[in-house]
Amino acid sequence: MDHLEFTTGVIGYPLLFVLLIWIIYWFEIRFGFDFTYLGVQPLSAKGLRGIIFSPFVHGSLEHLYSNSIPLLILSLALFYFYRKISWKVLLFGTILTGFLTWCIAEPYSTHIGASGIIYCLAGFLFFKGIWSKNFRLIALSLIVVFLYGSLVWGILPGKEGISWEGHLSGLISGIILALVYKNYRLPVPQYEWEKDTYEEENDPFMKHFDKDGNFIEFPEAIEKAEAEEMASEEKMEIRYYFKGKSE
Repeated sequence: MDHLEFTTGVIGYPLLFVLLIWIIYWFEIRFGFDFTYLGVQPLSAKGLRGIIFSPFVHGSLEHLYSNSIPLLILSLALFYFYRKISWKVLLFGTILTGFLTWCIAEPYSTHIGASGIIYCLAGFLFFKGIWSKNFRLIALSLIVVFLYGSLVWGILPGKEGISWEGHLSGLISGIILALVYKNYRLPVPQYEWEKDTYEEENDPFMKHFDKDGNFIEFPEAIEKAEAEEMASEEKMEIRYYFKGKSE
């Protein structure tokens, strides 16, 4: 299993997603389009298309800006800590969030924006981290709570024009995915001394200790002295051999 590593995809894919929703919003403003009709329209067959398209559509610059930063940060965490299942979580989370919104929201309403995905990612990262019992993932859960704990108020009916149904659907989707991938484990690093090919005598660190466990500050100097001593003994043996032969 691979170690955790910061690859170009870890930051590239989240940036691409955020850039795409900004380009779409710019296209709407620049050419006078309105893609609101592509949002989730509950209990409407036509509204099912919003399950895929709604995360890319935003109603205002403020709406777009408020979603961009948390979407970038949470998706970065997803692609770094859960690289092998990141695309599955993102795809299934988007579909499940949109479908639940389609089921529970009021008819004749339209729901747009990536906030549902944000709630899905926050829910997944938090609960998956807590259930994993891994200190790094638990730390990630605490960071999510610290940064976005206030998101919990978004799942309650409140301000008009805010899709609390989409937020609630996203949170539920995140919890479901955390349960589905409950057994997924982080890559476990294998240290050099755990490998079958490990040889203690060739370990640079172990060379700093003699056979009695005493610390050696400059093992290279001792190795050099031993090598010179062995070379000297070999020369003496050769000289003795020729001397003996001449007799």
